[in-house]
Amino acid sequence: MKQDEFDFVALRDLRIGLYVDLDVGWMAHPFPSSRFKISTERQIEVLKGLGADRIRYVPARSDPMEGAPKTAPSELPPAQATKVRALDANQKAQQLRQQRAEIRAFQQQSLAICERRFTECAQQYRKTADLAGSRPLEAAAHCNSVIQGLTAALHGQDEVAIRLLTESAGDKAALHPVNVTVVALLLGRSMGLPDAELLDLGLAAFVHDIGKMELPERVRRMDDGFSGAEVRVYQEHVAHSVRLARAMGLSPGVVRTIAQHHEMADGSGFPEHLQQEALCAGARILALVNRYDGLCNPLRASTAMTPHEALALIFSQQKTRFDGAALSAFIRMIGVYPPGSVVQLNDERHALVVSVNTSRPLKPRVMVHEPGVPRHEAIILDLEHAPNASIRRSLKPASLPVAALEYLQPRPRICYFFEAAANAASLAASA
Repeated sequence: MKQDEFDFVALRDLRIGLYVDLDVGWMAHPFPSSRFKISTERQIEVLKGLGADRIRYVPARSDPMEGAPKTAPSELPPAQATKVRALDANQKAQQLRQQRAEIRAFQQQSLAICERRFTECAQQYRKTADLAGSRPLEAAAHCNSVIQGLTAALHGQDEVAIRLLTESAGDKAALHPVNVTVVALLLGRSMGLPDAELLDLGLAAFVHDIGKMELPERVRRMDDGFSGAEVRVYQEHVAHSVRLARAMGLSPGVVRTIAQHHEMADGSGFPEHLQQEALCAGARILALVNRYDGLCNPLRASTAMTPHEALALIFSQQKTRFDGAALSAFIRMIGVYPPGSVVQLNDERHALVVSVNTSRPLKPRVMVHEPGVPRHEAIILDLEHAPNASIRRSLKPASLPVAALEYLQPRPRICYFFEAAANAASLAASA
């Protein structure tokens, strides 16, 4: 028998190892692909519920077994059996459309909650920045309110998922400090920081750049085209941030982390050119997360890297600048393909990584480009529960076909928030 020749198997003879070829449209079944090898009993149960009395399979691609599957007998006249199958298939397709609509609505609701919380944090940052110079204690109250809320939310979750947000989430001036705060807290949590140190890390991350408001507008974001004098002015934001943090009454641990957030493990940072042994635990985390966000969200959008590219650059070319334990923990937490990465799956489809479970990051959740499915009906695919689907490689958005680019709409700026991993899993399609 040739490689792609097919036969039919009765439902009672379905087994793990058969390579099935479903002769129905994408909307008529919940699997990530119409052609796959059965790997779980759950898949068999789903196949039996599709409404057909037999399933097409490819013997040459199936695992060998004793005897061949039996072809399903036709208990009804052919014309009547065909009519019954058509009715069952239509009913099943209608049920699947309804199920997908419900899942999509839940996805949108979950995303809206994450974006609202991010926006609330951004608003509190703006209040903190506006008050830091004139009413520092009031600014500190806003700052403490945000970080205590975030750490309390993290404490209430066994497993957390990092969620990609839309570009419109939050005040653009606050995107960097809020983004860094969220990721730094997640990393500190994954590294097992004690509660007091985690709180200090969050406070330091939230106000680490607050001193930039003391600088001229044109030098508040580092640019490769800066002159030596402009670089020195830019670097002064660290001292300004330290001064404001002290005026706000923040703890010595917070102040020290802020003072060291641009120091590098190899001594190449600023302002003191400290090396790793002189850096506090919070600064080692903050320096790494700050760099990652800077690569994903630079001043000029044309130089932005995808999250996968940013992580690869740090690991391959810059890892001596960062604490090894923090970098390893960061990769374990966020995965090789962090949210926002554009990827190609093993079946050639293109996808956007939208969520990563920090406890199991190698199987993220992705939005897949399905030409036959309108974008507003797109479903998040959970690769953890799709054993036949995997990521083949990362891509630059510019290399996507036009149709895939318009469908996936990769984010020009990367914003993250977190949610319970159980909630994220419940809103993802699975095999």
